[in-house]
Amino acid sequence: MEIKRDIYLQRLIARKHNGLIKVITGIRRCGKSYLLFKLFKKHLLQTGVDAQHIIDIVLDDPENTSFYTGNTLYNYIKSKITDHRTYYILLDEVQYVEKFELILNGLLHIENVDIYVTGSNSKFLSSDIVTEFRGRGDEVHIYPLSFAEYVSAYEGSETEAWKEYYTYGGLPSILSMQDDEQKSNYLYGQFQNVYLKDIIERHRLQHVEELDELLNILSSDVGSYTNPAKLSQTFKSVKHVDISPITLSKYLKILQESFLISQALRYDVKGKRYINTPAKFYFEDAGLRNVRLNFRQNEENHLMENIVYNELRMRGFRVDVGVVEILDKVDTGRYLRKQLEVDFVANLGSKRYYIQSAFRMPDPAKQQQEERPLIKINDSFKKIILIGDDIKLRRDDYGIVTMGIREFLLNPHSLEL
Repeated sequence: MEIKRDIYLQRLIARKHNGLIKVITGIRRCGKSYLLFKLFKKHLLQTGVDAQHIIDIVLDDPENTSFYTGNTLYNYIKSKITDHRTYYILLDEVQYVEKFELILNGLLHIENVDIYVTGSNSKFLSSDIVTEFRGRGDEVHIYPLSFAEYVSAYEGSETEAWKEYYTYGGLPSILSMQDDEQKSNYLYGQFQNVYLKDIIERHRLQHVEELDELLNILSSDVGSYTNPAKLSQTFKSVKHVDISPITLSKYLKILQESFLISQALRYDVKGKRYINTPAKFYFEDAGLRNVRLNFRQNEENHLMENIVYNELRMRGFRVDVGVVEILDKVDTGRYLRKQLEVDFVANLGSKRYYIQSAFRMPDPAKQQQEERPLIKINDSFKKIILIGDDIKLRRDDYGIVTMGIREFLLNPHSLEL
C-alpha cells in the first residue's frame, strides 16, 4: 500500500541542491522514513539519478552499527564519492551516530553532495534540532496523515473514513489495523512508551505524574483558552496539587518542542497585534489526544476544530486565534466594549483567511453568531465558515463562504473556491 504524501515530497524537491542539510522532523511513526527512502528516492531514480549516486543508510539496522563511532560514517561516504556529479546522501535515524552534527557539517564542505536526514529520538523530536547545524539546516516538518492522505489509502466510504480519522487519528500504521482494540492499544503504546519516554529521558523529569496530568487536562480542554496561571489553579482546585505557573510553562514548552501539542496565540485583528495570554493548544494528532482520555470525550466539534488547525498548518499557514473588538450597544443605550472570536486567522505570505469551525449551523441564530465576527472585520481577505455537514458550497451577501468539512479537507484548493 503506497500512501501519497505529495505536499512533503514537493517540499523536498524544492529544496534540492540548496546547500543545506534537509532535516526531516516530526513525531515518531508519522512517516519520515517512508517519505525519504521510498517516495523521495523513487523521485530521484525516476528523474535519472544513477543509483550509485544515492548513498542511503538506515542507521537503526543492526548491519550498520559500525557507523556509530568515530569517523567511520564520514569516511565511508567519502569513499563512495568517486566523481564530480551530485551524490544524494539519505540518512535515517542519524542520531545513532556519535557527534552526528560535526559529521554532517563536515560533509557539507564536499561540493557535490546533497544531504537529507531523519531522526526519531528525543533530540530529533525537538523543534530546535535545526540549530544543531549552525544555520545550515533546512527543516521539513512532517505531520501525521491529513484526511486526504488517509482517505487515499482507506478501504471504505468517506463517511466511515471521517469517523475513523477523528477517532484514531492519522498515524500511518493505523490504516493497517483491523479492529478498535488493536488501534487503541497501538496509540496507547506509542504515547506511553515512545513519546513520553523520550521527553522524560531528554529532560530528566522527576515529577512524571505532573506532566501526565497536564496532558490529560489539555486533552480534555483541547481548543479552549488557557495559560500557566489558569492551569495552576486547575491543579490546585481539581487535583489538590500545587504546581507553579513557571513549572507548567516549562512543561508546555517541552510538549511543544516535542511536537505533541501546538500553541495558537490570540491576534487582535483590528489592532494588528498579538495578545500573549491566554492561548489555545491543539494536538498534533487527534488519535493521540483521544487515547489520553481513553476515548471518553470524542466530541466531533472539538476534534473537527483540532483537525482544521492541523490541516492549515500542514498546508504551510501560520495559524492564530482571531479577536475582533467591537462596541456593542446594550438596552440602556450605552456601548460596551466586547471581544468576538474568529477561530483561525491563517497567514501564508500575502495570503490571509479568516476561518470559523462551526460544526453545526441548525438555525439563523447560530449562523448569525458565526458570521458576526467575520462581518466586523473591515478588510478584503476571504472569510470562511466550515461545518460538519456534507453541503454544497455557498456564498452569502457578505461574501462569506460556507462549506462542508470534507470538501475543505479533500480539496487542496478549497480555500480558493
